[in-house]
Amino acid sequence: MGINVLIVDDSAVVREILTQVLDAASDIKVLAAVPDPIFAMQRMKIQWPDVIVLDIEMPRMDGLTFLRRIMGERPTPVVICSSLTEQGADITMDAMSAGAVSIVTKPTLNLKTFLQGAGNDLVQEVRAAAAARMSSMRPFKTQHDRSMPGPKLTADAILEAPSGKTMFRTTDKLIAVGTSTGGTQALEFILPKLPTNCPAMVVVQHMPEQFTRAFAERLNRISEVEVLEAKDGARLMPGLVLIAPGGRHLLVKRSGAQYIAEVKDGPLVSRHRPSVDVLFRSVAISAGSNALGVIMTGMGDDGARGLREMHDAGARTLAQDEKTCVVFGMPKEAIAHGGVDEVVSLAQIGQTLAAQRS
Repeated sequence: MGINVLIVDDSAVVREILTQVLDAASDIKVLAAVPDPIFAMQRMKIQWPDVIVLDIEMPRMDGLTFLRRIMGERPTPVVICSSLTEQGADITMDAMSAGAVSIVTKPTLNLKTFLQGAGNDLVQEVRAAAAARMSSMRPFKTQHDRSMPGPKLTADAILEAPSGKTMFRTTDKLIAVGTSTGGTQALEFILPKLPTNCPAMVVVQHMPEQFTRAFAERLNRISEVEVLEAKDGARLMPGLVLIAPGGRHLLVKRSGAQYIAEVKDGPLVSRHRPSVDVLFRSVAISAGSNALGVIMTGMGDDGARGLREMHDAGARTLAQDEKTCVVFGMPKEAIAHGGVDEVVSLAQIGQTLAAQRS
């Protein structure tokens, strides 16, 4: 069975290119490409798609209104195709909270060249969306390679593997979280439950650059803890959550008795930048048994090796269970790698993190 896709975008050029890119994948079929949600609803009376690729700003009915209507009538995986603008980022965050699964970006210039180069991204996002468990989406989410996939690098490309179990133990605790598809909704569920005296937290959420700052700002508005997009050299403190910026890796270094954020460029690791594997490895090295590692909903295996390294360094490790994941890929791989102490629901993850004290 192939994946049937409906494209909704008011640009004829975008519709043409997206159709070409998706139809080129053997397991994907474009049912139709229509200019606005009104046409989309008419087409969906004939056949309901498995996945919708949706623009946000359109005439007659905007994408956000359409998305909310679809989620109320018949929840369907939606991939947002949005422009890299500050306003677009804010609206797209509303769409993610309303139930969209993931984001693919499009620039305002050189559109054809960009979308052709990002074809593999779009195909992978559509496949991930098709695998999403919509019953686990909570209405209130990567910087990928823009060319054909190259060799799949490990965290070795950024920093050396930990040499053994960390011997020191301090009172400074650290929480590290990795997530992807469905993660924006999961984080919106968890972070508002955290008290201001919880340990410092670092998060990799696979999301394109330009969107992570808007996502952090959104989380900050609904949470008691302070949520910021990570900056190089920032000190990790209790009550602070740092979100890895899209397009750059986030690491944790130890400086005396303090944890410091390191934001750096580098190759894709586990096909992602930021990479969960990179973050988790750095936490294994810098925090060891002082850390708590959590891997949540997402497609692929990013984070599986890093969580095992945290586990081997003495950290406690949790994986979200299949029932509450939108996509069980990342937790499943982490479990298979032997790095998970406990498999728990999203609600139990929230309870565990809320009970931590710095």
